[in-house]
Amino acid sequence: MRSLTKVYTITEYGGFARGGLPFGNYQPLPERTFDALESFILANHSESETEAVELLSLSVRRGLGKIITARNYVGLITMKDGTVIEILPKIYGDVTQADTKRIFLEMLRTLKDVSFKEFNVSDLKTDRMNLLEIFISMFVAEVAVLVKQGLKSTYNSVEDNERFFKGKLNVPQNIKLNYVSKERFYVRYDEWSINRPENRLLKATLDFLRKQSSDNSNRHSISRLLTYFESVPASLHSETDFSKCSNDRSLSHYQKALSWCKVFLRGNSFTAFAGSEVAVALLFPMEKVFESYIAAKLRRFISPEVELRTQDARYSLFDRPARAFNLRPDIVLKDQDDIIVMDTKWKILSENVRNFGISQADMYQMYAYSKKYGANKITLLYPQPGSLRGTDISFFSDDGVNVEVAFVDLLRPDESIQALV
Repeated sequence: MRSLTKVYTITEYGGFARGGLPFGNYQPLPERTFDALESFILANHSESETEAVELLSLSVRRGLGKIITARNYVGLITMKDGTVIEILPKIYGDVTQADTKRIFLEMLRTLKDVSFKEFNVSDLKTDRMNLLEIFISMFVAEVAVLVKQGLKSTYNSVEDNERFFKGKLNVPQNIKLNYVSKERFYVRYDEWSINRPENRLLKATLDFLRKQSSDNSNRHSISRLLTYFESVPASLHSETDFSKCSNDRSLSHYQKALSWCKVFLRGNSFTAFAGSEVAVALLFPMEKVFESYIAAKLRRFISPEVELRTQDARYSLFDRPARAFNLRPDIVLKDQDDIIVMDTKWKILSENVRNFGISQADMYQMYAYSKKYGANKITLLYPQPGSLRGTDISFFSDDGVNVEVAFVDLLRPDESIQALV
């Protein structure tokens, strides 16, 4: 019987202390697990100021010792000893942990190149499953669809000493091996089988996840699916097999499942992460997740004649030299009469800090957008904080620039988005 996986769950801005007792937003983490997580952070730290990857921050606090704090990335980290660390987004309002997971998964569905765009989040048991088990169940569902449709086969070249003659006789090998045993034939022939790189990768991933999963339903489903792969060896060299995967249209329905294979067999997603003690790291930058989510929601409510662009790069701050200091607003809405420029910010504003916590750099940016785009409306968009509900925030300049600050209530996002357009 497999022992239950130990799951540690924190939200953004919470963290872990090395051993000890709970303190504030910091949970105690066993020393060995803390040290493995520390190694993971150090292995993925960037010294470049322009390309800083702050998955988690490592520091020392008086009375606590070493602490690890969640920052810009959310998702999960699975250690090779089976420990699962969940990092959930900070969502304000009357939300349970299950609600937070559901909202997070709905947001993830909008990202480009993710493997679960069409997955029905409402079908997931977010109240009892950790994120790892949820992602495993998504992969299992994709493989179940492939099995139902029928696994693809291909011709494989086989050389063997057979009892029956078929294909072509390999004369030198036949003389060498069967000079005495005349009842055998050393032959070369093509065999129609499901032993192809795509299926080898699927089997390797199923084998891997059966060891990782502690959920009985997932483990039962994986075991059942593996019976369809009995004649296929699991991939021993995944990168080689990934390079051999066919781009043929007849295999397009394999792409989602193979995307999951890359996630699990390479142990990373979205960004490449290193770490010798980490089995799987599924971490997502919430800035990009929030931006993608808002753009997807806007597309549902804007009129057909309105053009929506994300990460628009048509303008730069200066014209000479060419393309000097590119401007790249998150969202631009344009029709015949109006231009609306929006920047999304995954940050909780507060009435208790100067300018509500809006950074000066962000305002410089919005000012530049207004001038270059000649926009009718400039909006900074944040998740709804509890303390500013119902508060109108705008900034005006004497030369006609007006920046509005708007909020999206993630518990009722459609109402918030409709109000913007």
